[in-house]
Amino acid sequence: MRGMGVIEIAPARGSPPMILDQVAVATAALCKSFGRVDAIRDVSLAIPYDLTFGLLGPNASGKTTLIRLLAGLLKPSSGDVRVLGQVPGPAVLEKVGYMPQLPALYERLTVWENLRCFAGIQGVCSKAQMEGALQLAGLADHMHRRICDLSVGMARRASLACALVHKPQLLLLDEPTVGVDPELRLQFWQHFRRLNAEGVTIVLSTHTMDEAERCHQLGILREGRLLAEGSPDELREASGASTLEEAFLRLAEGRIATG
Repeated sequence: MRGMGVIEIAPARGSPPMILDQVAVATAALCKSFGRVDAIRDVSLAIPYDLTFGLLGPNASGKTTLIRLLAGLLKPSSGDVRVLGQVPGPAVLEKVGYMPQLPALYERLTVWENLRCFAGIQGVCSKAQMEGALQLAGLADHMHRRICDLSVGMARRASLACALVHKPQLLLLDEPTVGVDPELRLQFWQHFRRLNAEGVTIVLSTHTMDEAERCHQLGILREGRLLAEGSPDELREASGASTLEEAFLRLAEGRIATG
């Protein structure tokens, strides 16, 4: 156990400059405040390449804020963050795909028109590459439908296709399966596994235990703090729990009791 009830699965992490060649994402003492609200508090992470890392926590735990910091959409209040060895920003955007929790698509445009727009932003001119993203998201038969006419699940697929069209090395997904049915959720996770096998690192947020079990590694967040980090098995073992849900509750209660 580390101070304030935090279970530390791995040895203490070094600062980002020391591990940039070893990890896809590195943060050190990362903090983000909005006025008097501390959304992210002293978070240090080191996420290896070619796996799926899940940010697990309840609503308002800081998951979305952390992902937006990694995407370069927010600037840290203090601390350090690196993605693919660089400070998040324009220089690294072509290597990063970002899928927000709420679809950021043009609703009056078709799936194909949205895909062409996002591909153009990333400098992608290859029609074959765009068609490949549609195939991966299972939207080839729906490419001429407007976003506003799609179901929630179809719109999530379109958002994923737009995030993948430039073949990023790092994929940031904010609760990617919210509002989708179990069959589509399974298809998404099959895509994620294939992407990992192709060398893509995925960081995603979730608040469901079944999805957390599918991640190679997890970081458990509560009230902006990192409570623990490790594989689902490591988290269960370290907390003496038989299920991941029980492990999460024990960690959260330990933070509340001693914080």
